[in-house]
Parts: sequence; structure tokens; C-alpha cells
Amino acid sequence: MCGIMGYVGACDAVPFLLAGLRRLEYRGYDSAGLAIINGSGLEVAKTPGKIAALETRVAGAALHGRLGIGHTRWATHGRPTECNAHPHTDCGSRVAVVHNGIIENHEALRRTLCAEGHRFRSQTDTEVIAHLVERYLGEGLPDAVRHATRDLHGAYAIACIAADDPTVLVAARGGNSPLVIGLGDGEAFLASDVPALLGVSERTVVLGDGEIAVLRRDGVSLRTLDGQEIHRAPTRLPCSAEAAEKSSYPHFMLKEIFEQPDAVRNTLLDRADADTGEIRLPELDGSKVLSTLNRVQFVACGTSWHAGLVGKHLVEVCSGVPATAEIASEFHAGGSALDDRRVLTVPISQSGETADTLAALRAARDAGSHSVAICNVVGSSLARLAHRVVQTRAGIEIGVASTKAFTAQLSAVTLMALKLGLVTGRLDPSLVRTIVKDLCAIPALMADLLGLSDAIRNVAARFADRQTVLYLGRGLHYPMALEGALKLKEISYIHAEGYPAGEMKHGPISLIDARTPVVCVALRGPSYEKMASNIEEVKARDGVTIALTTAGDAEGARQVDVAIPVPPAPYWLQPLLAAIPLQLFAYHIGVLRGCDVDQPRNLAKSVTVE
Repeated sequence: MCGIMGYVGACDAVPFLLAGLRRLEYRGYDSAGLAIINGSGLEVAKTPGKIAALETRVAGAALHGRLGIGHTRWATHGRPTECNAHPHTDCGSRVAVVHNGIIENHEALRRTLCAEGHRFRSQTDTEVIAHLVERYLGEGLPDAVRHATRDLHGAYAIACIAADDPTVLVAARGGNSPLVIGLGDGEAFLASDVPALLGVSERTVVLGDGEIAVLRRDGVSLRTLDGQEIHRAPTRLPCSAEAAEKSSYPHFMLKEIFEQPDAVRNTLLDRADADTGEIRLPELDGSKVLSTLNRVQFVACGTSWHAGLVGKHLVEVCSGVPATAEIASEFHAGGSALDDRRVLTVPISQSGETADTLAALRAARDAGSHSVAICNVVGSSLARLAHRVVQTRAGIEIGVASTKAFTAQLSAVTLMALKLGLVTGRLDPSLVRTIVKDLCAIPALMADLLGLSDAIRNVAARFADRQTVLYLGRGLHYPMALEGALKLKEISYIHAEGYPAGEMKHGPISLIDARTPVVCVALRGPSYEKMASNIEEVKARDGVTIALTTAGDAEGARQVDVAIPVPPAPYWLQPLLAAIPLQLFAYHIGVLRGCDVDQPRNLAKSVTVE
């Protein structure tokens, strides 16, 4: 989850490293640091806190050099202190290492190294890597890193430099932790995510699992950890540097909320034809599993799991095929039957590097399941591991709380469900044509909803001081209640819970009083009347009701304390529209409470550790 940077070339490494770390700060912001090779040897500067604190430290230290590594941390082992911040060095400060992942056998390695005379300064698992590399340094830095990785158990992405080898940067990857190499003219770059390379390198190479890269000014060489040479053609970055900037928006989250019409439009592009009603998903075509399909299982975490819940509902309604939506960390722990080869597994992840989702996919594949991933990052681990992948085309998402990636995922699961409905013959083609036409109109309706941002801010101002908020929904609206609650607690630190509305009377209704706002997804649809009854139950206990209502539904608006109108749309497509006011409500409350909505405490964008 941490952010890694590296540079070797003719220019000063420090400005590039700091700029890259700023762009990677969504991966972790507990502490940060740099290690530079200069004429005096190896120099390290690090500090707890965000990149701004490191910039102040570096400015005071006048740190310069043409080879360096940097790191921004999401803490796993050890509190976010200066001592535990990366880079870590060996006893003699000959080697500096930055690391993303978890070394599972670090305690045993630490005991062995201590017995050999190594002295440790931190509580981290990472520091053992620096000592291991130093142990093998007589063989040269590339071989030292390669030998050190053989001793490691767990997941890691490593960048390493050494005073004894002042012209080379070595990177290695084992497991789910991504590393991307940028190629330049007389220089090479390293980052744990693409945004850090935008504007400095157009050609990139993704380092694969079990590979090591040696970066020098005159080029990059790749090998397996077993020493076999690798030849891999570079690819061009799919977006511009502007995509990773806030533009005129105060926060990345708000920018990305407003980018949702384009994210959905791009995801539907060439896949859904509004004129003919045709759905083109070649990722599902030609798969033998579809002819004998008896179950679809979505696996995901967090917001992506909510998209999977919507997908489960739609697949069952559209195709009649049983479906599940599994939390990935529970799935690969043995919570799902995997012994049926007629199962289609659909892992969902924005980054494609989510450790639990990757583990779940491996378990499904080992059991013989065919897999079609839904992912936003081209070339990610998930995209490479799945048999096929539906790219969501949402563009770079910087805000830690997912917004546009989520609605792009909803678009993808909707297309998938409609396609399966046609394959199984459950859906009449004329109905699909109508739904596809309505689906293609959703981006325009989303743009209309964004015009309510100021009005939703006024609603948020009324409730920004509350300590608990409940969210209710039924059917397809239940996952949206879960998602609304997750967004609110992620970025405002208010306790929020989402429930199926019918479950309120089985316990949670005891939480309702005059200080408890209840957000209800009450759009016109199959469960509208039952939802109206649930709202009355809340009101009878003095709860304050805020509802997403269908525009023009005067009866529904009169029933609640605050109504937020949502444009009319077919029931199957309503989650795409409900997402936006829920996101805006959470965003404005977070800002009003003075929270860092782009970088909420304790969270990171890509969860690459289990």
C-alpha cells in the first residue's frame, strides 16, 4: 500500500522523488523519506507525517544526488515514527531500502541477523531486507538483492541503492505489490503506481511477480529472481499528466465525482449501442463456461464489493443464474464452495492489486473456475491473472474514497448481467434494447444530478455535527445504502451503518432517536411501498429522514424531512444515479467537519497487504 519512488540519471533526483511521492501520497501518508547517493556516500532524510513535512526536512538538509529512492508509508509493523519511516539502512549505512508489502518471516530473520552481529533500529519488517542485502553485498548490488529475496516469505516490492555501487538502482517484486519502470533519455524512473510517472516518462514497463530490475542511466535490464533474462517491450502511458492534477477543484474527490459522466460513458463506449441495443462484451463471448453455467460469484472488497452486490442481484434477475457476492478476504479463507467448474468468477478491483481479491481469484482458478475480472488499471496483477478482463476506463482515481471507479464498475456489472440474460434467453431482446438505450442516457442524467451539489451541501450542513447516521435501502438500493454509509465513515469519521430496510425492526431500530439522521434510498421501484412503510417506522421514533426520491414524486417527498430528487430511470439502472448524491452528501459533510477527504486517516488507496 506504500508509495515507492526511484530515480537514476543526470539530473538531481530529489525534485523528481518529492513530486512523485506527492502524487503517490494516497497510497500512504503516515511518514515519508528519501535516500540519496552523492559524492559523500549515502544520505537519508525521513520524518513522520505527510510529504510536506519531508519537503521541509529536505530543504533544510540541502540534499542532492543523481541516484535516489523515496517512500511514503502506510504503517503495518511499528508506529509512524521517524525511526520506523523508510528508507531503512543496514548497520553501516551502506545500503538503503524502501519496501511495500509484508515480510512474514521477519522475526525469524531478525533473530538470525542479530546472532550474526547486526543491530536493528526500528520495529519494522522492512529493516531485515537492508541487513540481508548488506550480508550479500560482496557479490554486487543486483545479486545481493536477488539472494536476499530468496530468504523472504511474504509480499514485497523493493527498491534498493548502495554506496558501494553508486550508479545502479535495483528493484524486485514478489507477490501483489506493483512496481512500474519509466524509461527516459539517459535516465530511468521507478514508481509503485502510474500517476507518479506522468509528465516525466511516456514509456513504461511493469515489473512482474518474481522479477528483478536493474536501472542505470543507459537503460534497464530485467531478470527473473532465478537469473533468467527477460525481454519485455515498453508500453505508452494511457493518460496525461493533467489527469493526476486537481485542476480547478479543491479536492481530488470532488473532481472525480464530477468526472463520473465521462467515466460511465467511456466504460459503455463500443460496448453498448443506443441505436441497436446491441451489447458487445467479447470477454464473455466464446467462453465454454457460459453454455453450462450454474453460478456466478463476484469477489471483491469495500466499495467494489458493493458493486458486486448490485451485480449479484442483476445477474439473478436478468439471467436466472444463481449468483453470490463474496467479501474476498472471507472467500479465500474457505467461505465459498469452489469445487464446481461450471462457476464464473468475477473479481472486481479498481487498482487490480487488492491482495485479498487476488488471493480469492487464485483460489477460484485453482478450483477450475473460469474468471472475467472487472478492473480499472491496464496491466495490473488482476488483469494478468484473470482469464479475461473488462476494463472500466474510469481513468486515474487519486482520492482514497472511490467514486468514479465505482460507477464505472456498476456500468460493467450491468452490461454483464444484460449479456447473460440474452445468452440464457431469460431476457427478451426488445427489452434489452430499451434498457441499453436508457443505460446510454445515464451519463446525461448524472450530469444533471451534479448540478445539485450546492443544494446537497446545504443539507449536509444541517447534519455535519451528528455522531451516527443510518442508511436504509431494499433490493438494489440496499448495496447503495451500504456504499453511502461507507463513504460517510471513510471521509468524515462519523459512525455510519447501512441496513436492509426490513431488518430495522429486528434490532437496529433501537438506535433511532431525534439526533439520528436516517438516509433512505426511496426511489420508485418494486419495493417502493415497503420502503415507505419503513420510513414511517423511523418517523414514529422521531428519526430525521433524508431520502433520495424520484424527481416528480410529490408523495415521497412529503413523507420525509429532506428529499433529494433523482431523475427517473428504470429500476435496474437506479444505482448508477443514487451513487452521486450519496457521494456528494459524504463529501460535503467531510469538508464541513474539516476532514482530509482525499487522504482519510488510517486509509490507503490500494490495499496490497492481507
